[in-house]
Parts: sequence; structure tokens; C-alpha cells
Amino acid sequence: MIALRPRRLRRSEVIRALVREHRVEVEQLVQPIFVAEQPADAGPIASMPGIARLTPDGAVAEARELFELGIKSLLLFGIPAHKDAVASANYDPEGIVQRTIRAIKSALPEMVVIADVCNCEYTDHGHCGLLDATGEVDNDATVELLVRTALTYAQAGVDVVAPSDMMDGRVEAIRSALDAHGQTGVAIMAYSAKYASAFYGPFREAAGATPQFGDRRSYQMDPPNAREALREIALDVAEGADIVMIKPGLPYLDVVRAARDTFDQPIAVYNVSGEYSMLKAAIANGWLDAERAVDEVLTSFVRAGADIVITYFAKEYAQRKRHG
Repeated sequence: MIALRPRRLRRSEVIRALVREHRVEVEQLVQPIFVAEQPADAGPIASMPGIARLTPDGAVAEARELFELGIKSLLLFGIPAHKDAVASANYDPEGIVQRTIRAIKSALPEMVVIADVCNCEYTDHGHCGLLDATGEVDNDATVELLVRTALTYAQAGVDVVAPSDMMDGRVEAIRSALDAHGQTGVAIMAYSAKYASAFYGPFREAAGATPQFGDRRSYQMDPPNAREALREIALDVAEGADIVMIKPGLPYLDVVRAARDTFDQPIAVYNVSGEYSMLKAAIANGWLDAERAVDEVLTSFVRAGADIVITYFAKEYAQRKRHG
């Protein structure tokens, strides 16, 4: 009987690379960027080593550096100077995200600018939508607000709007409004399966988006549910989403795989702040090898079926690949 020896194809790095099944390409990475309206709010984020809130000028400089490294897509989050109950700074045509979109697209027309569409950074209560008289998030009133915001982003020149609020029906409403206003070229990347996760903590510090009361479990998904994620994705696809997203990444690789097996749309995964920070902490303590750990994590997303990986490691990964 012939001896079966799979180790023959693991004998050297050259052979391993030759038969490697999945590769992470720099072009499929998206770098999130935080842009602060007030210069005093810019600066390093303590819970996310290596990540900072930027001024608009700083965001343009960062975009230039990312583009040079081969990262040609970024995801914008704004930190406004003013917050109120109705998130008025979010749909202001001269808001921080709108101004940053124009600045980046002017400097780098080929950069794909994706803008997160939500309200949690803009409301004084920290929830993702408008509140009704009982203190609950009002789904339909929030959708109207998201539509207003998405239109201002489109008018500023954004390439992709990314609604992350998890309100019912918002993809259809945004698509209809964009098309009605002649913005048929603006794509929608829907946060389709966004879970009420414990891994968002560092982001909430970065964006100043911690709820002042309660939590978001009445609108974000319950972590034990996987079949529900496929229903949510199917709804967003039917409503016109061009790209669908699963968030977070590492605890939900099974959902990424199920989505890949079920849908033909491009699938994005968000390697969120808590995943980033816990790896950074372990690396800083010498418990993990930085390069191998980051490569393994990013590869896991691609192997599970993601086409697009949104990660705070994008720049670091591209710099390493550039310098060999």
C-alpha cells in the first residue's frame, strides 16, 4: 500500500506557499479612521494602541499613506463637536464626516471612501437612533434620519454608505432615496448581522459612543443566533445592499461561513476594536508573536469566506508586506 504523507507539501516555506489555499491581499483590507471635529479631541486612543483620532487634515495625510501602501479603501467615523437628542450634527452638510469625505476625495479621487451611517456618535444619549416617549429607539423615525444623513454623505462624494444601526427597513429606504436623488452610483455596505457584542468597548471610547442608559440589545442581534443572521442578510440583499457585513469577526466565523455558502453578494467582516485590543495587549506582554498572530487572524476571515476585511491592523499589515 502506498504511504500517504501530507507532510511532503509542508517541507519548506516555498512549498507551503505554492499550495496555500487562501491568501490575505492588501487590496481587500479596509482601514477604519476616526475624525474629530475639535482639534482637542484628536490624539492617541488609550485602549487601541497605534490608533488615533485624527483632524480632517490628518485624515487626508493618513489616506495618502494608506493609498501608497496599497490600502485603497477606508471607513470613516466622525466625532462631532456637538451632540443632541436628534443627532443634528450627523446630517449637517458641513458636518465632520461630510467635510472629510470632500477633502479625501479631492486629494485622492481613487480612494474608496466608505462612511459609517449611524447616530450613536451624534446623540447625547449614545443610542443609535431617536428615542420615543418611552425611551425606546423609534425604528421608523431613526430610518428617516439615516436617509437624511446618507444623502448628505452622497452629496459630499462618498463611494459607499454603511448603515450600522440595525434598524428594520433602512437599506431599502436609503437605496430608494439615493436613487431618487440621482445618486445611483453610491453603493450600500450594510451591517447586516451586527451582534450586541462585548467586543465594542474600545470603539466606544474612541468614538465617544457609550449609551448613557440601557444597552443596544433591543436592536443589535443576540449573540447565540446564527439562523437569524441569515434572515437579516437576506432582507438586506432583497432591499438592495451591494455588500453585506458580519460584525464582530472572530466570535462569528461560523456566520461568515454560512453567509458565504448562502449568498453571492460580496461579504465583509469587521475585525472590531476589542479583537484588535486584546491581541495588542497579548503581543505587548510577549504572550503572542505579533506577525504570526495577526496573519493567522486575518487569514481566518478570508478562509471563512470574507471578501472584504475591515481591520485596525490593515495599515500595520500593509507596512509589513511592503517591507518584506
